[in-house]
Amino acid sequence: MGDGWWGAGEKPLAEDKEIHPFQIETSDEEIKDLYNRIDQTRFTPPLEDSQFHYGFNSIHLRKVVSYWRNQFDWKKQVKLLNKYPHFITKIEGLDVHFIHVRPSGLPEGQSAKPLLMVHGWPGSFFEFYKILPLLTESRDGLVFEVICPSIPGYGFSEAPHKTGFDSIAAARIFYKLMQRLGFKEFYMQGGDWGGLITTNIAQMRPENVKGLHLNIFPETKHNLRMIVSLLLGAYVPFLVGFTREDVKRIFPFFEKNVYNMLRESGYMHIQATKPDTAGCGLNDSPVGLAAYILEKFSTWTDKQFRDLEDGGLERKFSLDDLLTNVMIYWVTGSMVSSMRFYKENLNKNLEKRPDSKIGVRVPTGLAAFPNELLHAPLVWAQQRYKNVISYSYMLRGGHFAAFEEPELLAEDIRQFVKKVEK
Repeated sequence: MGDGWWGAGEKPLAEDKEIHPFQIETSDEEIKDLYNRIDQTRFTPPLEDSQFHYGFNSIHLRKVVSYWRNQFDWKKQVKLLNKYPHFITKIEGLDVHFIHVRPSGLPEGQSAKPLLMVHGWPGSFFEFYKILPLLTESRDGLVFEVICPSIPGYGFSEAPHKTGFDSIAAARIFYKLMQRLGFKEFYMQGGDWGGLITTNIAQMRPENVKGLHLNIFPETKHNLRMIVSLLLGAYVPFLVGFTREDVKRIFPFFEKNVYNMLRESGYMHIQATKPDTAGCGLNDSPVGLAAYILEKFSTWTDKQFRDLEDGGLERKFSLDDLLTNVMIYWVTGSMVSSMRFYKENLNKNLEKRPDSKIGVRVPTGLAAFPNELLHAPLVWAQQRYKNVISYSYMLRGGHFAAFEEPELLAEDIRQFVKKVEK
């Protein structure tokens, strides 16, 4: 598991391990500065009939920005964010932010299951606000107390001051957080980077993890078994362990798994190589930041939204919810540090990292959403996750599962935990 120090300067002899209450605050000056910057925005006219294929269409961007400038109420959203209890604690030199939501009015004799939920990029802890009530209410004798931390460098968690902070370091910090909160055993749920971080915790400390639930689990090792399944899967899927739904989601292979990823992964190459260069502009321009983030909430929700001038943004989300997520990045100035997480994880051969050589043996539940960027059939997922007890083909939804389809995700988490408990 190792140890680390990511604070500024040298590691002190002692570290404050207290957990401190925290509240999100804002000011008139902060909002005035935002408005001044929005008012100075220079827009570029889009190409005719380009929709979202070139990125965020500036015709619709003007509408979003107008709403942000004239109708969006940040002070009201701050009150919403403070609806749940927030805390800060220092781990490995960093102030780590998290919310901790306990159920109220538990029936006598019933205890809540601790559940660690970890977000990804360009999301935040706010992604879980709609699913939290569904998990912290007792149903069928099952209820959770939920801990949602912010990855260091994201939102209200302090950014690392030193190079090398990858998913393994984040996993170690979140494991220490759960220990500090007094949880010897707990469940976990994650998507995007949160899926990798929770996977790493399960590899580090399997004895502490009762179950791992993921809504993204791509298989990156292209071994002989995977190649054979791709060659035969479209014609004789049963011979290679594919279902009809797998075939529908995977093929034609190059279109859905190669060309589509090339269209959607330009941001990744920038952030995995020179995040500070592009990041300085995003940290300076609120409209640039909004366009960069919200374009992902369009295309990663449904690739067909590229064909729409408004990117289909409000088909799954409200502008208030989307802009609240953007504001978390804006007011904390955390865009650059969040982008650096890609460089720290992808600037080395992933197959030589220790976590790529260790299987995951804790009970695992996998929720395969149809509009996720990549689909991993059960037979592929089992190469890494050795104890899959639940694999669900979700009816609808894409990359931001808890934000898009909280009811579906909550129900899948519940059925998975019930299986583990039995």
